[in-house]
Amino acid sequence: MTAIPLCLPKDITAEQFLSEYWQKKPLLIKQGLPQLIGMFEPDDMLGLALEEDVSARLLTQAATKQPNKSQWQLKKSPLTEADFDNLPAQWTVLVQNLEQWSPELGQLWQAFDFIPQWQRDDIMVSYAPKGGSVGKHYDDYDVFLAQGYGSRRWQLGKFCDENTEFVADEPIRIFDDMGEIVFDEVLEAGDVLYVPPKLSHFGVAQDDCLTFSFGCRRPNLMQIIDSLADVATQDSSLFIPMILPQSLQPSGELQTDSIEAIKAQLLQMLESMRGDDIIRQAVSEVVSKRQYDALVPEETLTTDELMQALAEGAVLQADYSNRLLYSKFEGEVNLYANGQRLDEIDKDAATLLMRLADGESLTVDDVAVVDPDELMEWLENGWVWLNYPA
Repeated sequence: MTAIPLCLPKDITAEQFLSEYWQKKPLLIKQGLPQLIGMFEPDDMLGLALEEDVSARLLTQAATKQPNKSQWQLKKSPLTEADFDNLPAQWTVLVQNLEQWSPELGQLWQAFDFIPQWQRDDIMVSYAPKGGSVGKHYDDYDVFLAQGYGSRRWQLGKFCDENTEFVADEPIRIFDDMGEIVFDEVLEAGDVLYVPPKLSHFGVAQDDCLTFSFGCRRPNLMQIIDSLADVATQDSSLFIPMILPQSLQPSGELQTDSIEAIKAQLLQMLESMRGDDIIRQAVSEVVSKRQYDALVPEETLTTDELMQALAEGAVLQADYSNRLLYSKFEGEVNLYANGQRLDEIDKDAATLLMRLADGESLTVDDVAVVDPDELMEWLENGWVWLNYPA
């Protein structure tokens, strides 16, 4: 597969983007992702939205009698053809996790290799006819809005916070006041707009258009705490009652000194080598978890067919609808896939999985050091995708 250039303006390096723009200010990248042009048409996404296993939403906006007000309705998948009958003039279909349905689209994540792949969320598409929108809103995550078909006008305003007031009694989080508009341009197919977290934005379709959202995520503290508890249950020594200092006190009182002593032991454990291991595994499991259930392949290749395809020029690449990552500590490498640590992986296989996680392709010569049946397991688990030569 031809290497995909980074989605950045020619005069901005990855280092500059991360230091000056990432989570700070927006950036328009003209023709940042030309590979999207012609990849999909509206009918492709409308048809996909009707599939049984797809996560999709239909948003409709009907005008009301109140000035400057509109009424939104939300229908979640499964969607049917009847849902698209008698629609108002303004409506939008959103389809999540497109990587699962198009590995070719998932490969475009390589254009954002300056962002660690464990921070990638999913690719969502928004289809809307002329005038369609999802309202004025903000996201809690970074997003690259890539125009794939038609054109959409984007306006950016103020940064929002927990005090931002949303319109009451609507099924989606929207608001009226974007503050001062700092950006107002129309994106054509191939253009990309980076929007940092909590920056208000408003997109309106100028014609039939497809906008692909490459969203980036980071875990929240609650996810980490939950995972810490799960991982810690594997350490039997943590079930032994604590030894705590005791002083004379009322029998019914839990004193601050006792709470502080428990807290001190907890922090001491977390700051120890054992704590480092627990935290590292907890974080790795959280960030490698899939947001959506994996599809079960309807049919798979045989091992012989897989090796024949590789011999004829096909390559193995990471399937970006899955989560494959690794961490290093004191010379030891731990591999994770879809929320699970991969144990009993030999050195040769681990080296190849690390290369896949880094976005490399593997040829028949590369995989010669691994048992073909193990390669089949990678394929069946969804960790890799077989890319045939054009």
